[in-house]
Amino acid sequence: MLDPRLLRSDLTGVAAALARRGFVLDVETFAALEERRKAVQIEADRLRAERNANAKAVGQAKSKGQDAGALLAAGESLGEQLQGVEKQLEAIQAQVSSLQLGLPNILHSSVPDGRDEAANVEIRRSGVPRQFEFTPKDHVALGERIGMDFEAAGRISGARFVVLSGGLAKLHRALAQFMLDLHVADHGYRETYVPYLVHGTALMGTGQLPKFEQDLFAVRGDPGFYLIPTAEVPLTNLVRDQILPPERLPLKFVAHSPCFRSEAGAAGKDTRGMIRQHQFDKVELVHIVRPEDSYLALEELTGHAEAVLKALGLPYRVLALCAGDIGFSAAKTYDLEVWLPSQQRYREISSCSNCESFQARRLQARWRNPVTGKPELVHTLNGSGVAVGRALVAVLENYQQEDGSVVVPAVLAPYMGGATLLR
Repeated sequence: MLDPRLLRSDLTGVAAALARRGFVLDVETFAALEERRKAVQIEADRLRAERNANAKAVGQAKSKGQDAGALLAAGESLGEQLQGVEKQLEAIQAQVSSLQLGLPNILHSSVPDGRDEAANVEIRRSGVPRQFEFTPKDHVALGERIGMDFEAAGRISGARFVVLSGGLAKLHRALAQFMLDLHVADHGYRETYVPYLVHGTALMGTGQLPKFEQDLFAVRGDPGFYLIPTAEVPLTNLVRDQILPPERLPLKFVAHSPCFRSEAGAAGKDTRGMIRQHQFDKVELVHIVRPEDSYLALEELTGHAEAVLKALGLPYRVLALCAGDIGFSAAKTYDLEVWLPSQQRYREISSCSNCESFQARRLQARWRNPVTGKPELVHTLNGSGVAVGRALVAVLENYQQEDGSVVVPAVLAPYMGGATLLR
């Protein structure tokens, strides 16, 4: 959520900043609501002051033995008027809040301009795509021979699901365990197990609600729950309504969890294989930091995700997302894209974002600044470290042999009982 004070003091400036995203802020509606809010607030304050003065006059009249009937009647009338005005104010504030919750984050000045992914800027590459002496198969053709079953998943759950078995299921588990161990032992994260069901308030705090409800899976009941679209949601909510002492920062959490997404806006995209599914696993990284440290933390977090791909020996590139392609809550994002031989292109495997204070304001996540002695908003960051299913896809395709077998990357062998080949 954007700072309400900024919206009140520089609405035109906010509109210009959001226009970089291609987002059109209805300045007239906001301005009219704010003027109405101020007028009703002034009236509420006037009535409250008049009611308090009247109450004092009642007390004085009674202490002198005077008839306070007229004053009591006036006080009752003032109370009714105030109640009505407060209801108006509450309704206007609800409208303002609803509009504010629909506003995306303001972008960092270093975010490149552009309307779509074509304008994303490549920052660096690592590794050289392998030159095959045969025509490489895609992960579906490879996987179906060694334990990847889309037909069975379809009978159970429908499209965009998969069943993995045997060595392939073990490889999937090995990838997640390797990532967790790497991030905990080498990068200093605290491993965390989180709920997979959350209340709407948790999703409101991280920015998935109310704007992206169609992308979520809601669970019926009272109270209602949602399946998490990413472990970012419960991890970031760990600091909800907290005032953290400065010595606790930075906080770095890592969690392995399933993720559930309806893919409502992805009709017809990546319908073959495991690239885009309703259920997938991810190892998620979350940082909670002092504001002045957040952009150094973004570089660090991105480097941690890169370390996974480097250890697996997978070619990849890093992109700075442009203004029109960046996520709702992010002020700046780097995407990591891994090379897929079957597609002869790089595909996203991780997004690493600095949300600055956008999520923290919704969550009321703060720290006590030792300089001022006052609570101030923290900055939150998140990134995939990395998506397990897409890592599996990349390993299968990049390590395939002509006979359809797949070499196990050396760093995963200890997690595979020493196995070096999947047949």
